[in-house]
Amino acid sequence: MSTLSLTDGSEPFQVTVLESAPGAPVLLFAVGAGGNPERHLPLLTSLAESGCSVVAPHFTGLDASMPREDELRLWARRLTLALDSVAPPGSTVVGVGHSLGAAALLALAGGQIWLGAGRHVEIVPDGRLTRLVLLTPPMGFFQVEGALDAVQTPILAWAGSRDSITPAAQVDVLVRALSGRLPLDVRVTEGAGHFFFMDLPPPDEVEPLADRQAFLDLLAEEIGKFFKR
Repeated sequence: MSTLSLTDGSEPFQVTVLESAPGAPVLLFAVGAGGNPERHLPLLTSLAESGCSVVAPHFTGLDASMPREDELRLWARRLTLALDSVAPPGSTVVGVGHSLGAAALLALAGGQIWLGAGRHVEIVPDGRLTRLVLLTPPMGFFQVEGALDAVQTPILAWAGSRDSITPAAQVDVLVRALSGRLPLDVRVTEGAGHFFFMDLPPPDEVEPLADRQAFLDLLAEEIGKFFKR
């Protein structure tokens, strides 16, 4: 594992990189609102060991439950900058995102984020993404009619039945918009909450489902299968 220091305009930010063999697929990891992808480090390590190079930008954690327009654009822009720094031309790129990071990746794949009526967040798509894994995706951003029409990327979406932040029912937005049009695999883990997808959840959060490690092992295995299809 190594850490790159990049700049976004005049602002520095860090990127965690786990390298694999030359020519391996590149996995772009988009962390949620907490901002620190190293809270997912065992999952990222397992994915790197399965044969991909992982690139995961760090962000300053968000205080509010609803991100601002500039924060959403920053998340997407720094994901693209991080990918620019690591992925050689012609690389196969898979995006894996948790919560807010999942929304940012879906926007980079052509989805339109809306913060309300008349409040479309302009994000420049990144055509390098070939597959997406969306963990607890906040699909409330994409409920405007036609918001997912431009998405052409196969998707694995995974939710927890006891997630009170992005309830599992939100993945129905994906099913209604994309089912039958592109490969879509939706999983819901019974009893899992929003932070069960993290190795180190926030200290004040109590997850309802036991044996997180067994689940994270399964998650890494299923993601590895998905990006090799």
